[in-house]
Amino acid sequence: MRVLVKPPGHLGRRAAAIMAAAVLLGGCAAADKNASTSGASAASSGGSSGSGSMAGMSMGPTSTASSGSGSTPGVNKATSSEVAAVPSVDGIKPLPTQMLGSAEWQGMKITATAMTAVPFVIYDGTSEQMVKPTSRTSFHLMVMLNDAQTGVTIPYATVWATVLKAGKVVFDERQWPMISRYMGPHYGNDVSLPGAGNYQLSLLVSPPVSARHVEYQNVWLKPHRVTLPFHWQPVG
Repeated sequence: MRVLVKPPGHLGRRAAAIMAAAVLLGGCAAADKNASTSGASAASSGGSSGSGSMAGMSMGPTSTASSGSGSTPGVNKATSSEVAAVPSVDGIKPLPTQMLGSAEWQGMKITATAMTAVPFVIYDGTSEQMVKPTSRTSFHLMVMLNDAQTGVTIPYATVWATVLKAGKVVFDERQWPMISRYMGPHYGNDVSLPGAGNYQLSLLVSPPVSARHVEYQNVWLKPHRVTLPFHWQPVG
């Protein structure tokens, strides 16, 4: 035989309120999960909304650049005081020296900039390897991948750089995914060229391998190559 014990009135009302709240919370959680799942499978147009912020999240100021503008997406133009604040490495400040070119691919801005070459460190997860420029090093090649509308950096891709002069390959190496306090995330490596002249920079950009929000669905799914002609004059 089952015996029912009726709680006092105020306790009964409190228990009922708690149970109702639990049901509501469970329903909200299920709704959010279902919305997320359906949103991930829904088709969307490639590209971003063009807004530099999201609800509840400040994206901060962004900048974009075009070929020959002298500025780089994700890297604000430095003032004289900011240049002075950049620490030197072996007596050299890592600063942009020449815009090599830019291109756009499905809403991705690809920008190549020559920087003063300074030592950098490669960390493989267990140890660090120091890479120092030699007397033959011409510049540090910095490749930026940014959203063409918002300027937000696009990580998790891979970039391979090939430089040709008169049809002959003079440089052919990967670009390391790099981080920098003053230059931001980019893909970089030191480049040695055989002197002044006209060159062609070929960048093979492979798709970012990561989970994506739906605004980046159906874009950047295959490797893409861009070719940027430039004239190189050594900086004294």
